[in-house]
Amino acid sequence: MTGAPRELLGPHRLVLDVGDRPGPAPLRFESTDDGRLRVLRQAGRPVLLGGLTGEGCCHDLHLHRLDGYRSPLPPIGSAEMRTGVNWVHRYARWLEDAHETPLYDGRWQISVRTAFALPIWTADFVTDWPGGTLELYCGGGWHGVLPLRELSAPDAGRVKAYRKHVRDGTLAPVLLWWVPALDGWLILDGHDRAVAALTEGRTPQCVVLTRLRDEDLWRRDAEAVAESHRHTMGRLAARPATPATERQRAVMERNHGDVMADLPYEPSGLCTLPLPGGAPAWQALAAAAMFQFPSD
Repeated sequence: MTGAPRELLGPHRLVLDVGDRPGPAPLRFESTDDGRLRVLRQAGRPVLLGGLTGEGCCHDLHLHRLDGYRSPLPPIGSAEMRTGVNWVHRYARWLEDAHETPLYDGRWQISVRTAFALPIWTADFVTDWPGGTLELYCGGGWHGVLPLRELSAPDAGRVKAYRKHVRDGTLAPVLLWWVPALDGWLILDGHDRAVAALTEGRTPQCVVLTRLRDEDLWRRDAEAVAESHRHTMGRLAARPATPATERQRAVMERNHGDVMADLPYEPSGLCTLPLPGGAPAWQALAAAAMFQFPSD
């Protein structure tokens, strides 16, 4: 991919405007028409199978991951981690140059995230392999982290080397991909680094890749928000001017400004393609996986 236009939003946040990857993305989700059976493929290889059970607002997503996932980032050596590089810009360039990423045409935010709610890296961090179950709820969701390869043991050689970087404050961040349909993150790169940070009692520092809404969508919503704001402020202007109404006016103007500023950076749903062959194709993949892992 040629260098995509970048919108810089500070030293640790930028937006890539990808325009030369019409899709489908090499790393993409496919699903049956009812959305109950799903596959994550990377360059044609299935790396994750998912099946929904349950009705209404409560669903369990039963997962099975397959060997073969490949990180879109090159290996990061110890010397490079000690250089003080800006990881947001470095990861953005690597993602632009890689071929097996989730990127397709549109706006993608790449940003640092260091703080997470407590359960995300504890109860909602999927440590089982190759299976797992995510509890998905309407309005709440799962909100956890899912590895795409088997996690190494805390005493594995590479993890022990990374643990020293954790203590030194030089560990490269984990690369996460926000997937709205799961209401959670997939680890694209840094599985061993995540284990090292957690073993040292730290929350892994992360860089998050997020698909943003297309410009025509957020501009349409911006026009609707602006029109509603004009009507509300017009009604407020018809009232007698008092200190209370002036305070209300100031609060409403501030809230309106905050909403308008956030609209271009709201996450978007991801493009999910129809699963070729539908449910029978999914069942064939699942049968092969169960033959390989009969106890899962």
